[in-house]
Amino acid sequence: MIYTPKIQEAIELAIKTHEIDRKQKRKGKDIPYITHPLTVGIILGLASAKEEVIIAGILHDTIEDCINKTVTKEIITKQFGDEVANLVLSVTEQDKSLSYDQRKKEAIEHIKTFSNDSILLKSADVISNVFEIKDDYEKKGDKIFENFNNQKEKILKVYENVTKELLKKWPENPLKNELKIVLDKIKNMI
Repeated sequence: MIYTPKIQEAIELAIKTHEIDRKQKRKGKDIPYITHPLTVGIILGLASAKEEVIIAGILHDTIEDCINKTVTKEIITKQFGDEVANLVLSVTEQDKSLSYDQRKKEAIEHIKTFSNDSILLKSADVISNVFEIKDDYEKKGDKIFENFNNQKEKILKVYENVTKELLKKWPENPLKNELKIVLDKIKNMI
């Protein structure tokens, strides 16, 4: 499988959600947010993930980021099937009203219940985010963390804990080497 109509549909839905409806940008940059879910999809494709996981990677932030519930689990299920919808939901924060600390604690705990496909999806998301943060950090230093809603130390600690939990849950993860690089990149920013 190289490129399928369902992958194209996922790209179109992600573009509508992140770019057309929201005009989202990456934190502190004039780069369209859509580059992130597409990068996650590319990482998953390079890791030889199956089509459903790649689609979930492209759609992984659509439920969290949509306006007026234009993307729901039911909509994803109808268009892409139960497996894709369940994968997207597995990496979606469930209660945005909770504090940052509580949301991240629950997200890390939730990894313990992940299937291997959810671990692969979350791994690609973390790899994309941390590699981009590290690249920005090398260019602008600590200033980049002003664009986040929390302190540098907390943000990096969450990424470190998520990465360690992903490695612990599935040691045979095809992205394990990249996750180890993520840990090194985090260490170099602390």
